[in-house]
Amino acid sequence: MKKSAIASGNYNFFLGGHDLEMVTIRQLVEEYSTATIYDKQLHWGAKTSDYEQEINAALNTGAVPVLIELKLDLDLPRDKIRIIDHHGPLAGHDRPTSLEQVFALLELPDHLWTRHLALVAANDRGYIPAMQQLNATTEEIRSIRFQDRQAQGITADEEQTAIEALNKLEYLLDGRLVIAHLPHNKTAALVDRLQPEAGDLSIPNILIISPDEINFFGDGKVVHALAEQYPQGWYGGDLPVKGFWGKTNKGEPDMSLVHFLKTIT
Repeated sequence: MKKSAIASGNYNFFLGGHDLEMVTIRQLVEEYSTATIYDKQLHWGAKTSDYEQEINAALNTGAVPVLIELKLDLDLPRDKIRIIDHHGPLAGHDRPTSLEQVFALLELPDHLWTRHLALVAANDRGYIPAMQQLNATTEEIRSIRFQDRQAQGITADEEQTAIEALNKLEYLLDGRLVIAHLPHNKTAALVDRLQPEAGDLSIPNILIISPDEINFFGDGKVVHALAEQYPQGWYGGDLPVKGFWGKTNKGEPDMSLVHFLKTIT
């Protein structure tokens, strides 16, 4: 297939935090376009200011910056940029993932939407249950989750500490809420191990406390309540059914947060 004339024209792609979806987006743009890609191998929480000089340079040459999952902390002309995201207000079961949005932006034909792309998009929108809706096999689920953890840069040591954290879970509210302590922010290393291959959550709601972040995974109503109570954080997922929420954390979280969780879980 010829590379997209549109993408080989004025678009410059700026990539956000790395996970399997972001890596797949890069592969898609590289394969089917000649667009310029900027990728600083960032982590989740990446911001437009991480690319401030490059974005301004692109605008000055008349290129159109395509900002993929980057928090908008720069005053940029909205009519001269493209925003690709599916977190915060853009998250939801019926909203296209960033991968799907890039596929559409490149104007690629339907036959190029492969099984792998579908699984990557489902994984990013709704995790294992969303892949199950595509009748994903156990092997496919394990493969996608392993690739995702690799893309996030999770090390063998981080995997091991996540295994150790499973032995110290705190169960509250008759098991409706679980608190875990993790010495790093790579929550997938822990959350993946709470999922039986069948895909149903064995723990409905979990709060993971790390040195720099605090993250919640579980019921969509709880996610929305947390996002409203703590607007400085981030959230997304297969809302309104299930999703995730998180915010930066310094040491132990304010106990008011745990109390708030108890009242809404």
